Amino acid sequence: MAHEISSMAYAGETPWHGLGNHLSEHQPINIWLKEAGMDWTIEQSDVLFNADRSALHIRSYADSKVLFRSDSLTPLSVVSNRYKVVQPHEVLNFYKDLVSVGGFELETAGVLKGGKKLWALAKTGQEAKIKGNDRIKAYLLLATSCDGTLCTTAQFTSVRVVCNNTLQMATRDSTGAVKVPHSTKFDPAQVKEALGIGFANWDAFMTNLKQLSQRTVSPEEADGFIRTVLNEPEFTDDNVLGSKIFQKVSSLYLGEGMGAELSSASGTAWGLVNAMTEYVDHHRRARNQDNRLDSAWFGQGALLKQKAFNQALTLLH
Repeated sequence: MAHEISSMAYAGETPWHGLGNHLSEHQPINIWLKEAGMDWTIEQSDVLFNADRSALHIRSYADSKVLFRSDSLTPLSVVSNRYKVVQPHEVLNFYKDLVSVGGFELETAGVLKGGKKLWALAKTGQEAKIKGNDRIKAYLLLATSCDGTLCTTAQFTSVRVVCNNTLQMATRDSTGAVKVPHSTKFDPAQVKEALGIGFANWDAFMTNLKQLSQRTVSPEEADGFIRTVLNEPEFTDDNVLGSKIFQKVSSLYLGEGMGAELSSASGTAWGLVNAMTEYVDHHRRARNQDNRLDSAWFGQGALLKQKAFNQALTLLH
């Protein structure tokens, strides 16, 4: 697969990012490791430097180490000696007991940026409908990095079935995520115990979504919402239409977006949230789908979606 030597696998329907090797459902972890391109380990070595460009003066730097792939020997990052690595197999094995006992089902897994980021996503089996047949499914995402750009993060994520828009399953009182810094050893059992509250948050999260689907908004409120989330300036004679991004999000909200015609979304605060999530997941400029996925889950896109959700919640007061 192209795109920064990344690789992925998925079961069931093609995921929204369109990447990966297709697997039949209920495959064992060892098959997932191979097909998702995660059947390697992160190794480490000393940091060496050439003091005066002479082979006679190569020295080591004791405070750091180089992390590299065991299969290709590709360097991944330089980190401090205190950096705790989470291996690819640990990411997938995190779900092992959840799949066998908890009713979870692995759906996608893979690597980004040549192995600098690792992730797996599983269906939790929880699903709900809002205002008719607008179906929302709950997933659990586990992701980590070996370059310091991401804590090992377990977070509940919702997927809107009609359009595959993704949104972190946060509420007013909780982020729905557990983050383990790389200065701390990753303990799967502790993370799962901490995530226990996340299952309870599903009901609170769905209550918020249902309230958003019942909150009608005026055209002026819709414009104000989009401008606030995008940090757009107010209307002026020179800025009647707004930026191209503003126009795109507005058109998604006004009917162009997938599922925008549903009663839950048409003219509602929930429709505004979905216009923004669809823009981030499917339309926002990205060099390739790897970068789009990285941004939508972990980067600026994820922050933009969370800002939209939080802003929508202010409309409920």
